[in-house]
Amino acid sequence: MQAKETLFADLVQGRAQQFQVPLYQRTYSWTERQLGQLWADILEQAELLESGDSASAHFLGSVVLAPSPQNEATFPRWLVVDGQQRLTTLSLALAAIRDHIAKTQSDEAERINEEYLINKRKSGTDHFRLLPTQADRPAFAAHIRGPLETPAGGGNVGTAYAFFRRKLVEAEDPAAPQDVFRIEQALTSRLTLVAVTAERGDNVHRIFESLNNTGLKLSQADLLRNYLFMRLPTRGEHVYETYWLPLQNSLSNDELEQLMWLQLVLGGDDRVRRQDLYASQQQHFERREITEAEIETYIRGLHHRGSLFRRLLHPDEEPDPTVRAHLRRLDTWQAQVTYPALMLLMDRRERGELDSAETARALSYIESFLVRRMICRVPTNNLNRVFQAVPGRLPRDVPVADGLHQLLSADNRFWPDDDELRGKIRTAPFYQYGRWHQRKMVLQRLEESYGHPEPVDFATAQLTIEHVLPQSAGDEWMRMLHEDAAAEETAEDLHVQLRHSLGNLTLTAVNSELSNHPFERKQDLLKSSHLEMNRRIAATERWGAQEILARADDLAERAITLWPAPLRGIGRAERSRDWQLAHQVLAALPHGTWTSYGDLAAFLGSGAQAVGNHLADTPGVANAYRVLTSQGKVSDGFRWTSPDDEGDLRARLTADGIRFTVNGAADPAQRVNADDLALLLTGADDTEADGEDAAQRTAQGQGGETRADRFFRQLAADDSPETVAAVRSLLHRWEEGGGWVGHGAGQVTTSAFLMLGEAGAPGRGIWPLTLYPGSGCGGTAEVVFQHLAAREPFTDRGLRAELLRRLNELKGVDISEGKLALRPSFRLSLLEEDQNRRLLAETLTWFRHCWDTRDTA
Repeated sequence: MQAKETLFADLVQGRAQQFQVPLYQRTYSWTERQLGQLWADILEQAELLESGDSASAHFLGSVVLAPSPQNEATFPRWLVVDGQQRLTTLSLALAAIRDHIAKTQSDEAERINEEYLINKRKSGTDHFRLLPTQADRPAFAAHIRGPLETPAGGGNVGTAYAFFRRKLVEAEDPAAPQDVFRIEQALTSRLTLVAVTAERGDNVHRIFESLNNTGLKLSQADLLRNYLFMRLPTRGEHVYETYWLPLQNSLSNDELEQLMWLQLVLGGDDRVRRQDLYASQQQHFERREITEAEIETYIRGLHHRGSLFRRLLHPDEEPDPTVRAHLRRLDTWQAQVTYPALMLLMDRRERGELDSAETARALSYIESFLVRRMICRVPTNNLNRVFQAVPGRLPRDVPVADGLHQLLSADNRFWPDDDELRGKIRTAPFYQYGRWHQRKMVLQRLEESYGHPEPVDFATAQLTIEHVLPQSAGDEWMRMLHEDAAAEETAEDLHVQLRHSLGNLTLTAVNSELSNHPFERKQDLLKSSHLEMNRRIAATERWGAQEILARADDLAERAITLWPAPLRGIGRAERSRDWQLAHQVLAALPHGTWTSYGDLAAFLGSGAQAVGNHLADTPGVANAYRVLTSQGKVSDGFRWTSPDDEGDLRARLTADGIRFTVNGAADPAQRVNADDLALLLTGADDTEADGEDAAQRTAQGQGGETRADRFFRQLAADDSPETVAAVRSLLHRWEEGGGWVGHGAGQVTTSAFLMLGEAGAPGRGIWPLTLYPGSGCGGTAEVVFQHLAAREPFTDRGLRAELLRRLNELKGVDISEGKLALRPSFRLSLLEEDQNRRLLAETLTWFRHCWDTRDTA
């Protein structure tokens, strides 16, 4: 047996060879959780390459190889006893890079193919450098051959390939551009592996067990603490009792590790990673002989900064009320990424370099930077780098607050100016971007700007975000929108464009009576609201397009006052950023789905015509041909943007898994609408939050009404008694089978979660369906595939596909396989049929069995 450290490039490059995954190995099983961590490591290494750091590397893991029985002297073949997940993932990532550049740099694409993926002069299965296990082989081979060969679905292999295609599009973002060849270099030459090569007769399975027999690892804080006190032979006990023990008692181990990392960052190290804390601090100390006094000084500094750090974690400990208010909002925003800048401000104030008023002004710039970027939909993927660089790059020749304002205003920081902010508040679907608590905080700050003499106590008020123009609009609403529609514009178009915009949103503690009632009914309820913004809405005579846009303009001026602008405008980047977002979401379109120009325009806050023009004039946009008219037809103005793509478009769509109806339209069940597009990029934050809330507070009600009572009251208001009875029966059978029912906290519309797992333990539960009362169109059952993809055992795509198959057996349910990454719904009224109730009960029993028999090792 031989073991040596190597790189992916060194392992697979060179002469023709093949790595074979034995048939007894499990199938490829990495999910977005593992893929996301790997991608973060690749980008980090790419950044280090860009900075000129040629020494650092990231250890990826081990690969155990044994000679294959089919081995030949002229064509070595190796069995992959351990490491197939890593090798398969890296191969798929390189295939994605190859296809990403194929249209613009075909020579480089061919180089990648020949160096890492194929044996050029071999045929059949010998053509592939990596040969997965039998079940994964067709999908993997199709991706290695090229994107036009992609099979339907593709399982976890297809999911991984699509993940990297999407991330490569994101990497082109002008706010934080990444060079694709630097990414390739990081992947092939900066991720180290330990290759254990066995001889014939070696017990490779014993080697595998030894490599994977790991215990509880020490944290970076544990390692650094041990290092420090080993170097305090005479002062250790005093230092421990005086400084370390109080610090350890005031912070959790994770918080202490974060503080240690911040200590390095405040010293000007803008590249150190938390996982490298111990090595970096050790290297810092060992540059010269370190004395006990210097170690004690370091720990005393940690102890002192610990009290400042606690103010970021617990803002109520901050004595100054104005600073405290800023820290509370940043804590609500969950802005841990800003901690390097916040700690710098707290540290400088403690040293007397700025007072509390200047500290508050500096904090207002940080809050504005975050809020304006969220409203204008600037991606967050470079925020770590932006704020970690603050301590080392803050100008020293100006006051601290002015220097921070100047630093964040640099063109490459992408802090939106007033013009861009006004435009996005008018047009962007605010409700679909950022996280739910961030959207709520923006609305709270806007409400506070009215200066109500008796302001609402937001800490205790149970406020939710309300769409004044409902998400599901009834006939009266649509008639009003029809009056506002311009030529060649429909009421439906206006509804999609306006419903999620900031001008149409407010906060309310009013119960579900608001729902989707006509505006006259909402006016009566909003008039009695204690919120000034609701009273102003109620004072208008109608609520159509003009009124929504007028309110948006008013809110924009308030936002400009609340959140200060950068020193220089950067509106020039707005349009390119919008199109970058379009490219990202199109790259994320699941196999077997299509979207429309109107859906994409609503997601962007743009116009359908502008979207069509851009796609027609921009070559190389992934999946651009899957954008159709709202009727599912190819646009009259469609044309291929590359000669390589020319051919029968319908045949290409059919190959992508898109079905066509008898009249030649794409199947509407496979359409990804504007809300679905938002889910593809923004994730399931709201669903996760609601699920955890349901898990923690299942019976809490308001005014004597439990959440369960409110759910059924709302359901009965819009569905037949037969549907209500069927839902009651469904929930009763679920509880009889060992599940339990949680109810969401929504006041306007509540929900019911069919839960498994430990009640009251957020993050541990799982649920297959969320039931919602109707909003004029009947109640729905939402199938939370997106949530399940992050929960064992349903991280296995095959299990999610089986759930889809079982649900599609219900009469009236037709969920496209492309919706496995989303949260599709079906009508609760379908449960009135006995056969549907029986099939759904059997499906839920199967779901519970999968959960009960999951591997918890």
